[in-house]
Amino acid sequence: LQVATLQETLATAVGGRVVGQAIEGRARRAIRVRLMREERSAPEDLLALPIAAPEGAVIPLGQVASLRYVRGPQMMRAEDTFLTSYVLFDPARGVTDVDAVHAAKTHLETLVANGSLVVPEGVSWRFAGTYENHERANARLMILVPVALLLVLLLLYLQFRSVVVSLTIFAGVAVAMAGGFVLLWLWGRPGFLDVGNLATVFHTGPVPLTVAVWVGFIALIGIAVDDGVVMATYLKQRFATAPGTPEDVRRLVVEAGLRRIRPCLMTTATTILALLPVLTATGRGSDVMRPMALPIVGGMAVEFLTLFVVPVLWALHWELKVRHGREPSPLP
Repeated sequence: LQVATLQETLATAVGGRVVGQAIEGRARRAIRVRLMREERSAPEDLLALPIAAPEGAVIPLGQVASLRYVRGPQMMRAEDTFLTSYVLFDPARGVTDVDAVHAAKTHLETLVANGSLVVPEGVSWRFAGTYENHERANARLMILVPVALLLVLLLLYLQFRSVVVSLTIFAGVAVAMAGGFVLLWLWGRPGFLDVGNLATVFHTGPVPLTVAVWVGFIALIGIAVDDGVVMATYLKQRFATAPGTPEDVRRLVVEAGLRRIRPCLMTTATTILALLPVLTATGRGSDVMRPMALPIVGGMAVEFLTLFVVPVLWALHWELKVRHGREPSPLP
């Protein structure tokens, strides 16, 4: 009895062997012969496997061999001539990939420093994965966010030709961004929107500051100045003739504010209503779109405060001019 005969028989019984083809019209299907599942589910079951011996004898496998299960060698990987092994892990909910990697690095360095983890010579580790893309994106965002703020401020100055007016409108951006951060904080608080089934519909939960969130803030910067521009444009028209007393300043500011409440509220309402389907989405890409929409919704929800911020700062600027006896020149 040869070893090759045992191996061939065992391979056929466990893995199967193609012995022919079944023809059905134009279809060709392989015919595979193997033991029934219940006869090969455990190594002990294979001990009764019949082996065809010379001269027509049939003997069970258990009489000529013993079976034991051992774990074979895993796939060998190499990078830059070094053997490589991968350890995969995912961050917990509410934790970004970058934070998870930094926490793992700190933990490993602490174990090595106190001697709990001994690293053999020639062994090292390196973290790789999606967090590298996030780190590159965060490095770019540290430049893009200030650039976006400066560009908005520059466009406001080119429109109104006044630093004071531009900064007055730009104050609405700070208010809107504060609202975005407040909504992100509330979104992760337990009990938020816990009325009926709203928490499930809007998928509330911790939202880490990912790249998508910062992209939402960049979009919010451009949207947040809309109400301020609408208000400041009408104030500029009403102040074409400079008022002479603080009372006149306040009267003109109140009149302008009352005339521009409806357009500003319509801008805010349409933006929020347009993003509600995004907050309730569950399809492909919703995990990216929801964090992007949250800062915009939160910022626009409190952005109506610019109805008060811009007129109040405008009135303050003109009242200081009037009270100090300086003849305020009409705005260009």
